[in-house]
Amino acid sequence: MKTTLTLAFFLAFTLASGSCMAQTRDSLDLKIAQMLLIGFRGMSLPETDTFLRDVKAGRVGSVIFFDYDVPTKEYKRNIESPQQVSALTAQLRKAANESGTGLPLFISIDQEGGKVNRLKPKYGFPPSVSQQYLGKLNNPDSTRSYAAKTAQTLADMGFNLNFAPSVDVNVNPENPVIGKVERSFSPEPSVVAAQAAIIVEEHRKKGIITTLKHFPGHGSSKADSHKGFVDVSDTWTSKEINPYAELIKQGKVDMIMTAHIFNKRLDADVPATLSKRVITGILRDSLKYQGVVISDDMQMGAIADHYGLDVAIEKCINAGVDILCFGNNLQYDPDIITKATSIIKRLVKEGKISQARIDESYRRVITLKRKIQ
Repeated sequence: MKTTLTLAFFLAFTLASGSCMAQTRDSLDLKIAQMLLIGFRGMSLPETDTFLRDVKAGRVGSVIFFDYDVPTKEYKRNIESPQQVSALTAQLRKAANESGTGLPLFISIDQEGGKVNRLKPKYGFPPSVSQQYLGKLNNPDSTRSYAAKTAQTLADMGFNLNFAPSVDVNVNPENPVIGKVERSFSPEPSVVAAQAAIIVEEHRKKGIITTLKHFPGHGSSKADSHKGFVDVSDTWTSKEINPYAELIKQGKVDMIMTAHIFNKRLDADVPATLSKRVITGILRDSLKYQGVVISDDMQMGAIADHYGLDVAIEKCINAGVDILCFGNNLQYDPDIITKATSIIKRLVKEGKISQARIDESYRRVITLKRKIQ
């Protein structure tokens, strides 16, 4: 009788956890994998593809799709047609299911609308409008309609994570990476927050996780952090944090992306993505946000041109970031998963990153992933 009860308890525990494999794989390797979001090449992936094998082995927790490949300067990356995209996301989901981790894969895309639009009409997807367009209308019904269409398209294609909405306040309309390309709803923080709330609501109805970006505010910059160092010390104002504070208060935040901007008034040493003062001090302690924080692309010039990979990873994780984004598109590194994993494991072994810090990020990520299971 005792043996039967013990077996019954073991089976119940295994089923509740997702799989027996998930229990044995709950190691440092698994936890680090959930902290990595990686870009890849391919409209489809042959079984021999290294990236697909990494997904099947549970070495990566999140992926991102692009339509344009920057290094080759070709519109030939991951997106060709609705049929092709849905087949590719299905292939990746299947590979993740085979990993034995019991955890779904975040399959993500930047689909803000307007110029930041990977699912373009030329590939057979519905047309979209910019956030600036919606902010100028400032009509909740219009925003809800467009957001619902976007969310439905993403759900139909197999995505579960959208890197939108941008809640950067349009402080500088000539900003080359925000204002000038119509990515901000408004120069008024209250309009930004109200519009973003609708985007989040509509995505949640379709089971899509959203991401507010770029904390603590990229709207006042005069330069593009994709290309290099960006200093907003003299242009940034505290009102740029207001949309985050309001949306956190409303419980309408799934994930927050950092900005690679430098602001000596917030941290005189490092950009926001690498700053414990900004990520832990302001976002977590002051604004009381305890959810997932993801970095902007770690291969962008503002980080990659000024910090070695080891230093950038160490500072980013210790700052309080939970997922490190390597879009693998500004530069393409087929070994980035192995490199990043090895660096994090070594930093933990050397005591430069604590095991507790890794555990903290892992808990946040799997808590969010449970919402899409």
